[in-house]
Amino acid sequence: MRRFALLTDTQRAGRGRPPGSGRRPFTPPTLPRSGSDGRGARGARGPVLRIGEQSKATTREPTPGDAAPGRGVDPAPRRSVRSTRARPGRGGGAPGRVGSVGPVTTTLPALDLTSDPVTLTAAMVDIASVSGDERRLADALEAALRTQAPHLDVLRSGDAVLARTDLGRPHRVLLAGHIDTVPIADNVPSRRADGIVHGCGTSDMKSGDAVFAHLAATLAEPRHDLTLVFYDCEEIEADRNGLGRIEREHRDWLDADLAILGEPTDGTLEAGCQGTLRVELRASGRRSHSARSWLGDNAIHRAGEILSRLAAYRPRWVDIDGCEYREGLQAVRIGGGVAGNVVPDECVVTVNFRFAPDRSAEQAVEHVREVFDGFPLVVTDLSPGALPGLSAPAAAEFVAATGAVPRAKYGWTDVSRFAALGIPAVNYGPGDPNLAHTREEHVAEDAITACTAVLRRYLAGRSA
Repeated sequence: MRRFALLTDTQRAGRGRPPGSGRRPFTPPTLPRSGSDGRGARGARGPVLRIGEQSKATTREPTPGDAAPGRGVDPAPRRSVRSTRARPGRGGGAPGRVGSVGPVTTTLPALDLTSDPVTLTAAMVDIASVSGDERRLADALEAALRTQAPHLDVLRSGDAVLARTDLGRPHRVLLAGHIDTVPIADNVPSRRADGIVHGCGTSDMKSGDAVFAHLAATLAEPRHDLTLVFYDCEEIEADRNGLGRIEREHRDWLDADLAILGEPTDGTLEAGCQGTLRVELRASGRRSHSARSWLGDNAIHRAGEILSRLAAYRPRWVDIDGCEYREGLQAVRIGGGVAGNVVPDECVVTVNFRFAPDRSAEQAVEHVREVFDGFPLVVTDLSPGALPGLSAPAAAEFVAATGAVPRAKYGWTDVSRFAALGIPAVNYGPGDPNLAHTREEHVAEDAITACTAVLRRYLAGRSA
């Protein structure tokens, strides 16, 4: 290790410097760092955390959602929110305990819920929230609801934010929207041009979230009691979906006479949803050398019977509450083969069945077993559908408010979760479903404005 010594003025003068001049403050050497934990090559620790300083656990690296100067987007105004509530992994701690650094100040992007929902959509898009990383947007929504909507009770559940009125109205309407998006495709921050808002999540479904949040903040006396559910992890595996956690931990917050999900419907009311079933069908044979194929039994050839049955299948068209649901049975994957000189002994065909909501999940499985009788079948994915429930009073009133002819929802959405709880549920949002998850994702400003007006008329009994 190098040694350091302070020189006297006489010694310094002997090196050609005037006594007392050119004195530099002593700076200790910096040890090389190795590893992300901040320890040096000899196990030395990083800088000591002093009381009142912000811990490393609460610092944040720049994310794709931060507006960058010079990119044509005005950075959103920011404010500081002081929190004394300790959360796991957030760098907080109980006062007076070892390791506590006291209240931590975290800078959050500010959301103005009373602003034009178009502007609010852009602001929410600018806060990146890919599935599993929704905390910054959840923090911003929670802070905005608590400060700008004092008429609401607010609850935080993981990275989901819930709010509701308690006015004693005869009916309760629940507005639900997921705040996560698929991975960003170079389309954050948002961009506005020619009446269009571009960016990841504009269509699916931050424009719907913005409409709901705006109405919640600006309707202090709605004709129906309101519940708002902004939840996480909808775009990934079902067992991480925030609605499932809320159902387990806060079931009473999901009680309602009607649930409206802000999924992209292009401003059309889409009722209920199809169920989905995925199965693997196996055709078996006997392996042999392809030069002696008569000794084997080709499983891929046997799978031709599965494909023939699929080609001959005639799906149902079912009318429920005026909504026509079309079923579909399709091969979505086929796999088989061992090597270029081997007759294969197994072939697996994956089949997806999209079924009308008048079938239960069990009935759907039984139907597919009947179609492919004689082939071993393994269920790999199953989610029930949701009946439209448009005859319920709150739902019928909403249909009248939209002035639209309801249509069936093709595809599966979280309305199924509400249907399983006995709650009529519909999909209604300003986004275009054909643009969801695309690099070119965008939403028309007029669509956001129109959706806001329809929901305001339904919830408050007057035009926007």
